[in-house]
Amino acid sequence: MTARTAALPTAPAPGPDASDAEVTAFLWSLISEDFLDGAGWNADRRVLDPPIGHPTLGGRRCPVPGCISPVKGLKLCSTCYTRLRQSSLAYEEFVQIPRTAPHLHLPVGDCRVSGCERPWIDSGGRPVCRSHWWQLQKRGGTLEEFLADPTVKGLPSLGDCAVLACNRRAVSAGDTRLCHAHEKRWVALRGEPGFDREAWLRTAPSCGFAAEVSFRGLPELVVAQLLFGLQHRCHKGARTDIGNFRALIDRTIRPSGARCLEAVPDPALNGNALILLNRTRAYAIQACKTPEGEYGKDIWDLTAFGHRGTLDFTVIPQPWLRESAKRWSRDYLSKVRSKSTSSHARQHVNGLAKVAETLRARPDGGLNLPALSRADIENFLNRMSFLEANGRMTTNTRRSFVRMARNVLKQARALGLTRPGGPMAGLPDDFTITRHDVPKAPEPPEEGQDLPAEVMRQLCAHLDLFEDMTCRELRLTVELLMDTGRRPEEICRLELNCLTRDGQGKPVLTYDNRKEQRQRRQLPIHEPTAKLILDQQERVRARFPDEPASKLVLLPTQNLNLHGDRAIDSNHLSGMHRDWVEALPEFRLDDGTVFDKEKIFPYAYRHSYAQRHADAGVPIDALAGLMDHESLETTRTYYRVKEVRLREAVDRVTQMQFDRHGARIWGAVTTVLDAERTRRAIGSVHVPFGICSEPSNVAAGGGACPLRFRCVGCDHFSTDVSYLPELSAYLDGLLRQREKLRSMTEADDWARAEATPSDEEITRVRRLVRRVTEDVDALTDDERAEIRQAAAIVRRTRLGFLGMPRIRQPLPDLRPERPA
Repeated sequence: MTARTAALPTAPAPGPDASDAEVTAFLWSLISEDFLDGAGWNADRRVLDPPIGHPTLGGRRCPVPGCISPVKGLKLCSTCYTRLRQSSLAYEEFVQIPRTAPHLHLPVGDCRVSGCERPWIDSGGRPVCRSHWWQLQKRGGTLEEFLADPTVKGLPSLGDCAVLACNRRAVSAGDTRLCHAHEKRWVALRGEPGFDREAWLRTAPSCGFAAEVSFRGLPELVVAQLLFGLQHRCHKGARTDIGNFRALIDRTIRPSGARCLEAVPDPALNGNALILLNRTRAYAIQACKTPEGEYGKDIWDLTAFGHRGTLDFTVIPQPWLRESAKRWSRDYLSKVRSKSTSSHARQHVNGLAKVAETLRARPDGGLNLPALSRADIENFLNRMSFLEANGRMTTNTRRSFVRMARNVLKQARALGLTRPGGPMAGLPDDFTITRHDVPKAPEPPEEGQDLPAEVMRQLCAHLDLFEDMTCRELRLTVELLMDTGRRPEEICRLELNCLTRDGQGKPVLTYDNRKEQRQRRQLPIHEPTAKLILDQQERVRARFPDEPASKLVLLPTQNLNLHGDRAIDSNHLSGMHRDWVEALPEFRLDDGTVFDKEKIFPYAYRHSYAQRHADAGVPIDALAGLMDHESLETTRTYYRVKEVRLREAVDRVTQMQFDRHGARIWGAVTTVLDAERTRRAIGSVHVPFGICSEPSNVAAGGGACPLRFRCVGCDHFSTDVSYLPELSAYLDGLLRQREKLRSMTEADDWARAEATPSDEEITRVRRLVRRVTEDVDALTDDERAEIRQAAAIVRRTRLGFLGMPRIRQPLPDLRPERPA
């Protein structure tokens, strides 16, 4: 067993009514021997003495010669740092001067007299106990002569110090029987009025040397809780100031006399001690929690179920409904394992709480189950409508409450809670929320959540500022979100070895789709993105050289990450990203309008990724694969063009429509009538370079063209400005094909003649392209921009494959400074 993993329990988990001894035994079974050995635990002395250099408990030794104190967060120990500030010396000069000032805690050893069991204190070169020192002073002579005198005999031990927390030996006999440090303290206190010596002996702090922490005099349960909480912090990689830990014990826990950490009052003045106490106490308490023990409570600690946070059932006053909510929650928490599971469970319980509020208005308070009916459900629905109408909740909140309550009531029946003996036994069948009772979701806004290209360019230009505000890992996270379109949680949790190569040597990103629980998904990426990952892999290996690569993550967090296996938290990323965006100047679009910063958040990069590929002509089935969607409907929501916006775009593009000869048609029409639009929709079909209205081809959905897609030679063909890229690419292809066929000498003349594009077709296509281009160039700059935007919207809706190769548009270059 390594120090990174906690010990497996050898005692059964204590129940809610377990004794202190049972809880103590269980906690000790969870404490690793490796941790105790590494932390310097001495079971006989009941002292924790972490060695200097311990990864989370030990500091560095002070560089001043002769100083034996550990360094905390400074370059020097606290005493030497104070001396440095009071001096006029530079740091380099100060650390060359040996320390002569006395230490706060002096080392204690055995008396140098042979056979003597009493301690000495090294304060000025006196390595003998107090009694022998007095004898030396009385006799005179040197220390060496005194130690060599055969008449000098060793003395028996005076026993341990009478202070309960102290593990030192006493230097004085009689009623005092105290060590040197506590004797000095007792002398200073005994003259004060009201001094209680017995209480002082019980609560006086220990006099540990350097990093020693004494657990003597504490209840066994408190010792086990403290050590387990400290072990948990160490396993998480949290650094613990051992001085603060000792102060917490000596100044808060020991004076309280509490039998367990739950009974220890919070320290009022020391914020660090309060944080340390709360976290240590929470770890120890959570270790003993079980699902069975939590179920009987009305407020659950979800750590017992493997989740975060709490779940409060006190918001449901009816016992039968509260018990049903608990049954549903227990079932839900056991099935769903995601980061948002606890929040979803709380939302469902809150939705059911709204039903409970409505039932409380009944004369029986909702306690008589057989008396409930559909009327109570209608009262609940009407109450939700009333609250929305009066501005006390939004439409989405109302819909969420109704939907969540419906889920719980429906699943409760499926779990058999309405059977005899169940908490919902006797509940009428009509007490249910149907699918039609759930309010419809409001129409999404006209604009999508994707970010305009000019906004993306401005964000990329300020990535250096984001790195200055945060760290290199967070900047790389944002870059990978932009380049890959993955969800923030997926990027944050990337493994170190997430980059592979396909059969052609192209880079592939391997990630886990945590939302849909699909593991080891693969996404093709570009070389610049792969270069970012390779550089980061080198940095991680340099930061954690001794850790196995299989345990490391690509984006390790800077905090509580001793072994490199804790990734950046997506919530922390979101918060830092918001601070960065707010610190940037205004985002102005090409038309001069200011873009709302509230629309810039990490998940928007996923929408922008989808939109870029959709604008480039990627078919929806291919884009669904890139987005790792199982349903095409889900993919459509990322770049769906609304009907109003589409109509405006079609109206504008239609103004620049051409027949096969290049003549403008519909030029005088400003708005297409609905009837005419419908007629054209059912009387025409899209072809690679425009629209075909030939009846047999329309009836066959575009797959029965007798001319085999030589559209420019047919009067049924028309096109518009949105097809200009396809026409230009088709013309280039015809020219390349003609030149290639002319140079082929191995083919027969008739074969070349059949395959060579006719000069008439090339002339027609070239004239059509020229005519469309000239009309566009004749527009003003503003009109050209509007036409270009409208054409992009129309092109975005043409996602069907027409039986011919598609013309892909290049993705917009958001990072011109990076090579392709």
